[in-house]
This record gives sequence, C-alpha cells and structure tokens, in this order.
Amino acid sequence: MDSHAVSQKGLVGDHAVENVEEQEPSRVDWGAIWKPMTVMIAVFFVFFFLPMDSQRFTNAVLESLHLVKWYAQEHVLLCLVPAFFIAGAISCFVSQAAVMRYMGPAANKVLAYGVSSVSGSILAVCSCTVLPLFAGIWKRGAGLGPAIAFLYSGPAINILAIVLTARILGLPLGIARAVGAILFSVVIGLLMHFFFLKEETQKAEAAMHLPPVEVERPLWQNVIYFATMVGILIFANWGKSPQPVSVWNSIWAVKWWITGAFAIVLGYELILWFRVKAYKVVLAGIVTAILAFAFPHEPLVAFGAGIIGLTILVTTTRGESEDWFNSTWSFALQITPLLLGGVLAAGLLLGRPGTEGIIPSEWVSNLVGGNSLGANFFSALVGAFMYFATLTEVPILQGLIGSGMGNGPALALLLAGPALSLPNMLVIRSVMGTTKTVVYCSLVIIMSTICGMAFGHYFP
Repeated sequence: MDSHAVSQKGLVGDHAVENVEEQEPSRVDWGAIWKPMTVMIAVFFVFFFLPMDSQRFTNAVLESLHLVKWYAQEHVLLCLVPAFFIAGAISCFVSQAAVMRYMGPAANKVLAYGVSSVSGSILAVCSCTVLPLFAGIWKRGAGLGPAIAFLYSGPAINILAIVLTARILGLPLGIARAVGAILFSVVIGLLMHFFFLKEETQKAEAAMHLPPVEVERPLWQNVIYFATMVGILIFANWGKSPQPVSVWNSIWAVKWWITGAFAIVLGYELILWFRVKAYKVVLAGIVTAILAFAFPHEPLVAFGAGIIGLTILVTTTRGESEDWFNSTWSFALQITPLLLGGVLAAGLLLGRPGTEGIIPSEWVSNLVGGNSLGANFFSALVGAFMYFATLTEVPILQGLIGSGMGNGPALALLLAGPALSLPNMLVIRSVMGTTKTVVYCSLVIIMSTICGMAFGHYFP
C-alpha cells in the first residue's frame, strides 16, 4: 500500500515537472522579428511619403518603366536568352579540367588572359548579356583574374563601338578607348588576382586533386556546337552602322538569313549529338520559318518561336539535353530578377538615354566640364551606374560633349560605362560576393578616372 502511494506520488511529481516545463515561456528570437519588421516599416514609409504630386518623380517612374519595356523588347530575347543557353552549355559540357587548364588560377598567365580578353571581345555584348557567360566559366573553375578579364572585355572591347567613337567623337578618343579597354581587361584581372591571391592559391591547390572529368563527346564537336550558338547570338544582335555604305551594313542587311543558317546547323546538331527526334526539330523549324516569312518586319516573333521550340525540344528529350536546360534555367532564375530590378532603378534615377530621371541631366552636364579630378571621377561613377546598350554611349557622349563635357571625362565614361551598370553590379555580387564586386567596380572607376585625367591633359 505504501509503495503504491509512493508510485502514485512519483507519477504525479513527474507529471508536475512536465507541466512546469511546458509552462516555461520560450525565448524570443528578437533578431528574427526585428529584421523583417524593419524592412516592413521602411517599405511603409517609402509608400507613405511617395511624392506623387512631383512631376519629376512621376516622370522618373514612367521612364523606369519605359526603360524596362525597351530592355525586354531589345535585349531579353535576342541577347539574354541565347546567353543563358550558352552559359548552361558551358556548365554542362565544358569540362572543369579544360577551364582550369586554360583559364584557371594555375594556368599560364599569358594564355589565360589572352584567351579571356579575346573570347570576351569576340562576343561584343553589353554589360548584362556577358553576365551569364561570366557566371558559367566562373562556376567551372576559371581563375578570378581571367574571369574578370572576360567580364570586362566583352562589353568594353566592341570593334564597331570603337570605330564609331573614332569617326563621330574623333580619332584620338577612339584610339584611347581601344587601348584603354584592352589594357583594362588585363590589368584589372591581374589586380583582382593579386588582391585575392590567397584564395586563388587555395583554389589552384584544390584543382590539382580533382579527378579527370569524363566527357561524352570529343572536343571538336563541342567547338562546333558552341560556335553555332555564339553565331546566333552575334548575328541576331548585329547592329546597323550609321555609315550607309560599309561591309558592316552589308552583313546587317542579311543578318537574319545568317542567323537562320546557324539555327539550321543547331537543329542538325540536336538530332545528331543530343538524340532529339528529327520530326520534332523539323516541325519546330517549319513553324519558325512560317512566322519569319509571315512577319518579315517583326523578327522577334520568329526568334521567340525558335526559343520556345528549342526549349520544348531539350526538355522533352531525356539525358544531357535535359541537364542543359536545367542548368540554363538556374542561370536565368538567378540573374533575370536582379537585372530587371537594376534596370528599373537605373531608369528611375537617370532615365533613358536622352531623357531624365530623378537626377536632372543638367547636374551631370555641369559636373563633367573641364578636366578636374572631380569631373573625371563623377563621369566614371555615373557611367558605372548607368545602363548603356551596345553603341548607345556614342550618341549620348556626342550630346554631352556638345553641352560642354571635357575630353577626359568623356573617355572616363567610355571606359567605365559600357563595362558596368547597376543591374550588372547586382548580378556580379550574386555570383562572386560583395567584397570582390566592390573591389572590381572600384578598380574600373578609379582606373577610368586616372585614364580620363591623363587623356584630358594631353588632348584638352
């Protein structure tokens, strides 16, 4: 009887202890509460104090939307989507060993920087289109220096833009832009390698222990495959020269025929190397061709149909083609929201080329006259944050020079503007982190400022 009472007492005691533990208040994670609350409060105050009565603000909002619309029409289908497919292919079909051999931190420096600068300049893409390609080679193990050289050279070393600069803005400015851009791609790459030498050394040591990567097809097939996609990217974006009679314009007149020829070659490669059913490729090609002839003055219709057809083909075929699309989609998911958000912000602050955002254009014109340190730095800084589509920097600078902009600040903007932009910075940060992005952008701005001052001194 006593033992039963003791047992009951013990049970009651244990139950009481459990109840006490259950009634103890849990600790509040104030960090998890205050961070989202701060964001919510900040967003609330932004909307609460929106200056909707200000004509400049409402115009800036419209300008940002116009810029995003223009970017979507002119760049997403023609530039970004092909670049995403190329980046996905790099991630899937270019062996890490090959990237490490030619562009890795332990590769021969002359070879690595030569390959990076030449391959980037051949593409001649804008500061946003080069991002998926940069992300692809970076994730495959390219050294920081060569990857940065590729990142800068793609939008900065544009042959047509340099020629237009020389003809419209003067031969000295055109030569200075060409020489400065080529030197920048190598010097900034070397400086980035030096600043993060410890990390690059560890990366090279880790690469020595990597097992050999097995590839399904020989190198020559990959070369033809990538050349086909690069051909589509280049000729689909081939711009018209202001010179009425030129070889460049002769190519521009037939650029869609050339793009179509590359697309036919890609279809053949899908059948031969990716085991896509031939009837599917033929059907997609017929639909695209019909739309091309039905809407000859709206090439985006046929090009968009071709992109949709390619997506359907690779996603309905098992194996490496499906892996190719999954890798492409991961790049698109990472990069596209940041790019569009950055374009919105750039349009809100600075407007489209030839228009105004929140910041008045006369402020910019007044601050870039002469050849002072402040004028060159401000020009490089504004150029770094503003978005320039390929070739648009030339007419913009022509207007600014006519408004009193000095030659030095003009060169500073030419060296910083095409290679950087606010959308570009946001994506670079997501790829290689905040510290490296800040250092890279700072190097571009500082070196552009120095080159601008030197040029303005000798060519006032």
